[in-house]
Amino acid sequence: MTTASQSSVTEGFDPISEGGPASTAAAARDIPGQVQTVDQSDRRVPINLRQSGRTPVEMLISTRVRKSPYWHLSIEAGCWRATVYNRIYHPRGYVRPEDGGAMVEYDALINHVTLWNVAVERQIRVKGPDAEAFVNYVITRDATKIRPMHGKYVILCNEDGGILNDPVLLRISQDEFWFSISDSDLEFWLRGVNVAKRFDVTIGEIDVCPVQIQGPKSEALMVDLFGEAVRRIPYYGLMRGQVNGRDVIVSQTGFTGEKGYEIYLYEATQYAEDLWYGVLEAGEKHDLRVIAPAHHRRIAAGILSWGQDIDSETLPFQCNLAYQVPRNKQADYIGKQRLEEVRALVDAGTPPFTMQMVGITFGGMPVTDYAPDFWLISQTEDGEPVGYVTSPWYSPELQINIALAWVPVGMTAVGTPLHVWLPDEYAIGHPGKTVAADVVEVPFRPSVNPNAREVARYKGRDYAH
Repeated sequence: MTTASQSSVTEGFDPISEGGPASTAAAARDIPGQVQTVDQSDRRVPINLRQSGRTPVEMLISTRVRKSPYWHLSIEAGCWRATVYNRIYHPRGYVRPEDGGAMVEYDALINHVTLWNVAVERQIRVKGPDAEAFVNYVITRDATKIRPMHGKYVILCNEDGGILNDPVLLRISQDEFWFSISDSDLEFWLRGVNVAKRFDVTIGEIDVCPVQIQGPKSEALMVDLFGEAVRRIPYYGLMRGQVNGRDVIVSQTGFTGEKGYEIYLYEATQYAEDLWYGVLEAGEKHDLRVIAPAHHRRIAAGILSWGQDIDSETLPFQCNLAYQVPRNKQADYIGKQRLEEVRALVDAGTPPFTMQMVGITFGGMPVTDYAPDFWLISQTEDGEPVGYVTSPWYSPELQINIALAWVPVGMTAVGTPLHVWLPDEYAIGHPGKTVAADVVEVPFRPSVNPNAREVARYKGRDYAH
């Protein structure tokens, strides 16, 4: 893409200020078509890389998409925007832009404690005599090593090795597992697998909805709710408890690199208010704030968002999830043959894919809200696009913009210089031009509870061995 064509994207389309359907349609005609220079030849459905920018579209709230049991409570707490996740309305903003927006929520997360409505993490239960064997067949990691009342971050792959979902897997008992899923219809997949395999299990969603309690004061708040036993929960450990007399499961997990917990409420459709108000009351003395899931902090921790950073055409070896493919799991599982073939090719220096995920830092104005497009990446200042950004944000601690991004395999080495094409709102004074970027290590900053990949990095070894 040339400088002139990029300028037509950033300067020719301002639907927020220009308004009506006619001007929007006219502006849309000025947007270049699908970018051809980014090599997506190994995908069946390419990522849409048209740069359409922010658009004047209002979300329709109707009965086709589910309202979670906490939806009205999020509205009461000030939710002003939402998206759809797992076919459930998902709150994504409480502090309005004129009041500081998402960065005010970020400050609450890293300095105090926050409450999130994450009921969109549907709980798909697998229960029965063959539960362990079934789960072991559908995940890449070894389910036999997960003890009751413990959990793991896992991935499920299809027969081609593509990542179908990356849930937190909770083992409630010897014969019961909950998949706390990311944004894809995992229940359908699990049921379909078992139509042929006929494991002795029941599979289905249950009326359990979680909230997250995240931030440095989360432990103190959880002690007030559940007592000193909370302090003894290990990372990915579980315990039973009650809030306002309602049964819950507590886990030390979360979608950030901060200290945090999740509270899974049984019979959530009936008792949502009891949990929500109980947490709010206990949180008053800890400066608790209701916020949206912390997209900004999870990027810094290198936590991936399914559907945004990865999808069913992504192999674990492309996105820093190679550690999820063990070298010593004897049992068969879906995708095992293909994943082992891919690992052999990667080890031989001939990966069967064109693009790989990296972390980058880049210039421009601080990115303090969600990007509406996959921003393009070039190797040189005015070169053709060769990659794209999936998840950008500004890091106050590092004082620079950070992002997860896809680039050609040959451009993944730490220190590789790149350039990012920014929209005008972040490229003020430089319309139609790129800003300098560099490939850096992920995570961008240490996590309170480092995951296996982060531990492996700091120990300098391949965790998948």
